[in-house]
Amino acid sequence: MTDATDHPTQLAPMPDDWQRALAVVAHPDDLEYGCAAAIAGWTDGGREIAYLLATRGEAGIDTLPPAEAAPLREREQRASAAVVGVTAVEFLDHRDGVVEYGTALRRDIAAAIRRHRPELVITLNHRDTWGGTVWNTPDHRAVGRATLDAAADAGNRWIFPELVEEQGLEPWDGVRWVAVAGSTSPTHAVDAGPGLERSVASLLEHRTYIEVLTDQNPEEYCRGFLTGIAETTAARFGGRPAVAFELFSR
Repeated sequence: MTDATDHPTQLAPMPDDWQRALAVVAHPDDLEYGCAAAIAGWTDGGREIAYLLATRGEAGIDTLPPAEAAPLREREQRASAAVVGVTAVEFLDHRDGVVEYGTALRRDIAAAIRRHRPELVITLNHRDTWGGTVWNTPDHRAVGRATLDAAADAGNRWIFPELVEEQGLEPWDGVRWVAVAGSTSPTHAVDAGPGLERSVASLLEHRTYIEVLTDQNPEEYCRGFLTGIAETTAARFGGRPAVAFELFSR
């Protein structure tokens, strides 16, 4: 008798008929832990990707007060994004650790979607847990959920009309998909091979944060973490190391 685990459900390839994407997450390093290998491959192919971060990660380093941590983590994030070909990095300045889901957050994200006019929006796991065993943070849940909602808000003229009146941001109903990295229920994947080395280098740019997080050699830690996830996903993507996403069509 063959166990079902011997033939795991295969993940579909991510759509590739798009040109612009906006990645929206809560903190510096969220994208580097989640999907930088995919982003590196996409920018190599000539696609335009921008980053939007709800916070500056100022509450993420216990040994540094927020006023010192915020500019340091911003610099690390910009350097990290550059490694994978991303130069447009914006911060919303919501408070790290206490981001609240609600209309203010939805409005901010909808405004960014109208500015950047992406076809693909990327975010991080909005569900309660990681894999059903580790509780997710409030910031991740709030930002992920608000991003899913804001993809629709951005296209509705009568939701947040002040974006037109005050900022001249006309509705953008061109978002075709929202892709959630780190989801417990992935549906699609991207070959991580072409961008894997740069994803390691990208995560390594968050050196200050990583050196507080682990006693392991930073490069060994980054490489082990990212290659481990990509290789685990390979079983569901034809044996190729991959970055998985849960894809919501619109």
